[in-house]
Amino acid sequence: MIPNVITETIDLGDGRTISIETGKLAKQADGSVVIRMGNAMLLGTVVAAKTANPGVDFLPLTVDYREKFAAAGRFPGGFFKREARPSDAEVLTMRLVDRVLRPLFPDDYHCETQVMIQLMSHDEEVMPDALAGLAASAALAVSDVPFYTLISEVRVGRVNGEFIINPSKAQLAESDIDMMIGASADSVAMVEGEMKEISEAEMVEAIKFAHEAIKKQIEVQEKLRAAVNKGFREYEPEATDDEVKAKVYELCYDKYFAIAQESSAKSERSEKFSVVKEEVLAAFTEEEILEKGELIKKYLYKAQKEAVRNVILDLGIRLDGRKTTEIRPIWSEIDYLPSAHGSAVFTRGETQALATVTLGTSREANVIDLPSEQGEERFYLHYNFPPFSTGEAKPLRGTSRREVGHGNLAQRALKNMISEENPYTVRVVSEVLESNGSSSMATVCAGTLALMDAGVKMKKPVSGIAMGLISDDATGRWAVLSDILGDEDHLGDMDFKVTGTADGITACQMDIKIEGLRYDIMEKALEQAKEGRLHILGKLTEVIAEPRETVKRHAPKIIMTTIPGQYIGALIGPGGKVIQELQKASGTTIVINEVNEQGEVEILGTSPEGIEMVLRKIDSIVFKPVVGETYEVKVIKLLDFGAVVEYLAAPGNEVLLHVSELAWERTENVTDVVNMGDVFNVKYIGIDPKTKKEKVSRKALLPKPEGYKERAPREDRGPREGGDRGGFRNDRGPRDNRGNGRDDRNSRDRGPRQERRDDRPREDKGNDTPQE
Repeated sequence: MIPNVITETIDLGDGRTISIETGKLAKQADGSVVIRMGNAMLLGTVVAAKTANPGVDFLPLTVDYREKFAAAGRFPGGFFKREARPSDAEVLTMRLVDRVLRPLFPDDYHCETQVMIQLMSHDEEVMPDALAGLAASAALAVSDVPFYTLISEVRVGRVNGEFIINPSKAQLAESDIDMMIGASADSVAMVEGEMKEISEAEMVEAIKFAHEAIKKQIEVQEKLRAAVNKGFREYEPEATDDEVKAKVYELCYDKYFAIAQESSAKSERSEKFSVVKEEVLAAFTEEEILEKGELIKKYLYKAQKEAVRNVILDLGIRLDGRKTTEIRPIWSEIDYLPSAHGSAVFTRGETQALATVTLGTSREANVIDLPSEQGEERFYLHYNFPPFSTGEAKPLRGTSRREVGHGNLAQRALKNMISEENPYTVRVVSEVLESNGSSSMATVCAGTLALMDAGVKMKKPVSGIAMGLISDDATGRWAVLSDILGDEDHLGDMDFKVTGTADGITACQMDIKIEGLRYDIMEKALEQAKEGRLHILGKLTEVIAEPRETVKRHAPKIIMTTIPGQYIGALIGPGGKVIQELQKASGTTIVINEVNEQGEVEILGTSPEGIEMVLRKIDSIVFKPVVGETYEVKVIKLLDFGAVVEYLAAPGNEVLLHVSELAWERTENVTDVVNMGDVFNVKYIGIDPKTKKEKVSRKALLPKPEGYKERAPREDRGPREGGDRGGFRNDRGPRDNRGNGRDDRNSRDRGPRQERRDDRPREDKGNDTPQE
């Protein structure tokens, strides 16, 4: 059967286009599309159950995003050579899509729904995560799943003051904004990104620019939906009972309203809410609870939610008694953990985070190996949210998607404030010890303090705040809340996190639980957030205003140096022998990276003496004397024909000082001039044209004796009187001075000396002895 393919095209306005194709692939799914931009292709599918599972009163939506290595013509890493658990980057993309889709499904739609997106072909000029939201929405558009309000997502960057939709990697590297925006045609639903200290007005301008591009993409999806024309399936709405609802509200609403005004702590408030719940359940018979138990619980939750929201909207009173703009009490402490390289405790109300900093070399960098991205992170942050932080006991099942998302937000908030001069790989770990709202922002604050405590060079300190929203469309009332509690997040309409320095925003994350957010409310939230984060920033700088001048005594110090590329092998040694022995002897860690034909050497250690040992060794390896220069040397070995000397400026570098270069006068014994351990200066002559070896001279630095006459070159001199030839022989090296009384050896009657030498075994003086 020939497929009936329907294609629509989105024009980005700068020569680039995005095509949406349906009808060719994955036709057994409820909806499937192929999104193409350049050579990048994503397959988006959706499948939903026809009926909801009994007892389910929420939307069981799963969004999955995967990047296939074959899409980039690569093999997966690891032993099994197969894609397995999703990477952090894939999890983050799943969250970006989920957070836009979820609030736009009907409130009473509870059928299990699965959206799957996969990268099938990669283009280095296209960032696929910016197309994932479009793929998900388009797949829903061509299905019969009751998703009425279509959406899309785009990435917005700004290069040289110009906004760009879905920039390439190269453009993003030059951009001061990297934001993902998800929206419907009417309003913005999700924002997440990082910025380089932009203003609130610039952020709103970027969001509006992105929203206009999203509107065009939604128009094309609507055309595609009309062309496919599947309509919407009918589903069984959740059960309701007005009589039960009225009874529940009568029994509990006023009590919930009163409790919400009492300004109580989280645990006390929870206990009081639980008492009210038990009283309401006691008012129903066992038969009613058995038959209507789920409905009763649902109406209890709705009554509590309405009561809390109305207290805020009607009375301006929050659950803990604060005003809408008020920040909870803050206390902080640095250097809390004696063995960590840096540590800090940050507590705001009933939310507490303990952050630690660990310093390392480039070897500890976080390696990124994805089809769409390869590289390393020299700064990264991990966020842990144990169940005891909320007073609960739960099974531990590995890192959750929430932990990945919150850690990434805090990392993006801080990373651009790490100085380019920082030589370390830096790992920050946040342990959330208490949580009652905005633990990710507590992580940003604790991370800032811990980084400055560790002596990491930060450009500016960063603080963060979470904003909330309570709104009532029926009456038009709304209130923006600063520093929200967990209950305010749970019962509210928005969670808007903003981080920044005193000069601008560095990161943000916004989730909307209603159909969208008006721009006037967003602008109000941003201005109120600025006031709050500046207040929090002041509390941080009261504890520590600037990074420590140096790292702590027990923390490793790192020294960077560069060597010519041809010396990298000498520093490593055969099989790594030299570098391994040097690390063991010095107690340091040495990392060598070859960059632009140069060796970048990182030396990490806690002992200054050990680091100095490594630097001396490197100097000795790369040491190259200059002809005509004077060097200080030390005698380390005496030979019959000279002395082996070591350059003091480069320990380990040895050269032979020949006996003829010791002094202007004839030297019979080397020890007549120098002895072991003597230190003096020599002049570097260069490479001897005869021996092809390095030559140094001591006498070249000494004045010539009065009346000194140069001896004639050897080839111009005849035999000495008495037959003593002396000096150098044509068939041998220089004569030694191993003793006197050699008249018999100097006699011409002995015959050729070569015959005598041929029968004598040579002395093996080892490879480390310079030869004459």
